[in-house]
Amino acid sequence: MPTKGTPPAAAADVTPRTGVASAGASHVGASHADASHADVAGHPAAGVAGAAGAPAGPAGEVVAGLRPLSARSVVLSLLLGSHPPELPVHALVRIVEPFGISGATLRVALTRMVAAGDLRRTGSTYRLSDRLLLRQRRQDAAIDPAVGPAVGSSVRAWDGDWELAVVTATGRGAAERAQLRADLAALRLAELREGLWTRPANLTRSWPGHLAPLVQRWTGRPGAPDAELARALWDLEGWAGTGHALLSAYGEATAPADRFAIVAAIVRHLLTDPVLPEPLLPPGWPAPALRATHAAYRQELTTLARAAV
Repeated sequence: MPTKGTPPAAAADVTPRTGVASAGASHVGASHADASHADVAGHPAAGVAGAAGAPAGPAGEVVAGLRPLSARSVVLSLLLGSHPPELPVHALVRIVEPFGISGATLRVALTRMVAAGDLRRTGSTYRLSDRLLLRQRRQDAAIDPAVGPAVGSSVRAWDGDWELAVVTATGRGAAERAQLRADLAALRLAELREGLWTRPANLTRSWPGHLAPLVQRWTGRPGAPDAELARALWDLEGWAGTGHALLSAYGEATAPADRFAIVAAIVRHLLTDPVLPEPLLPPGWPAPALRATHAAYRQELTTLARAAV
């Protein structure tokens, strides 16, 4: 892969390895640094609801494989997907009732979330804390990188270049290495070989400042065909298959808790979309339909919230 601004030796012996998917399309779980508490309307939930009497077939399997949402996850989902991210308690009580969450359970969850620093309370209104406001902005960009540079990410025309990120730091512990891998995956890079991460250079986004002493960055063009390299880095067919199954499950779901749960899984899946240039994607790539489904459901929740205020 000849590179711009790097000695030839730095680009030597770069061979794609099929099945490497560190930023991977095959992983439904979010790789984003904030994914441990992912929530539906703004970010996916860590676990989402199983459905009694789920429909048969792939769509039914998707629903049956989802775990119950906690009251905390539902509240975070609602607020992370709201702009502004605040709701009075009486509105929250009305909104969560269809999901099988009682008012008493909700109030306990709200009290614990305030104590944990997730929420701030003003009178009877609950709002995301400053820490989660930052997370909301990052997650909006992560779900849809095309939203523009105002939230730190945008998609640009691809000229055939690929980004290269070479890990140069040494002597780090296991936790530090894992965090670096998570940071690079969150930037939608994939690991071609140990310490060498890459992706098509079609994204404009801010790189965290703490990565500067750990990673050197270049751009270049691979010797192998671009589409072949993309398939080696990401399981594109697997990602698309899961996406289509989620869309089918959402179309068949009728219970509010099931629809909420499936959208949570959709958002989690979108966080692993490699956001490749269209020429590198297989036909029928479901990401646009998944984003449209998520946006429509978020608007539905927003309308519900306004009616409940």
